[in-house]
Amino acid sequence: MRFEKHIPCQALQPYIKYFVISEITEADEYKVLPGTSVVIGFQYRGSLQKTKGAGEGRLASAGITGLQDSYQVFKNSADIGTVLVFFTETGASHFFKIPLNEIFTQSLSLDIFIPRSIIEIIEEQMSEAKTDNRRIHIIETFLLSQLQQRETDNLVSHAIDLIINSNGTLRIGELSQRLYISQSPLEKRFRKIVGATPKKYSSIIRINSVINNPVADKSLTELGYASGYFDQSHFIKDFKTFTGQTPEQFFSSKNQ
Repeated sequence: MRFEKHIPCQALQPYIKYFVISEITEADEYKVLPGTSVVIGFQYRGSLQKTKGAGEGRLASAGITGLQDSYQVFKNSADIGTVLVFFTETGASHFFKIPLNEIFTQSLSLDIFIPRSIIEIIEEQMSEAKTDNRRIHIIETFLLSQLQQRETDNLVSHAIDLIINSNGTLRIGELSQRLYISQSPLEKRFRKIVGATPKKYSSIIRINSVINNPVADKSLTELGYASGYFDQSHFIKDFKTFTGQTPEQFFSSKNQ
């Protein structure tokens, strides 16, 4: 298996976190946990199907996946190769005219939003490409052609920073107070640009913070409190929705 990250060209860095070249030799089924990026995928060989989550079934060779609120399960064919584009939290809004909350929890064919004729040209070029650099150059050229000149919503960007700095524990009421805006217009602007409500985005940040920074000497109750939960059952329920496992099961499997 190969999973290599590549930094985008300078013109795309405000919008793209990184590209990933993913190649898997054997047919396999695997789980993907929710993240904070809208993702585009271009398969240059092989095929992929979704076996758990919205839009189950074989996926288009060029597709887009919105933010998710629970884990997904995918099954790849043998000898699959894919270029993945991971957008920044506000990056995808500069390439698509639709409010991004419309693709929340969805995995859709990219030709719903981009003319099929353009997708076919990219797929032909990708099938002929022999190197990673060439494949990434093809995708960068496509993205630059789709980039829409629009101002970044600084209020939404500030909201994202506040949520991340609090590890997702900042209450939405307090968030709106800090930004000097009422909750309803904040939520409307946020979900349109980011792809989920501030509350849902915060929950993704919160659980990922627990997963990525486990504290070995903390009990389950302490871990829940540290993550902003005042009800252990609520913490376990959210964690299981997010990962498909209880915290004990999840961390035990990671330590094996």
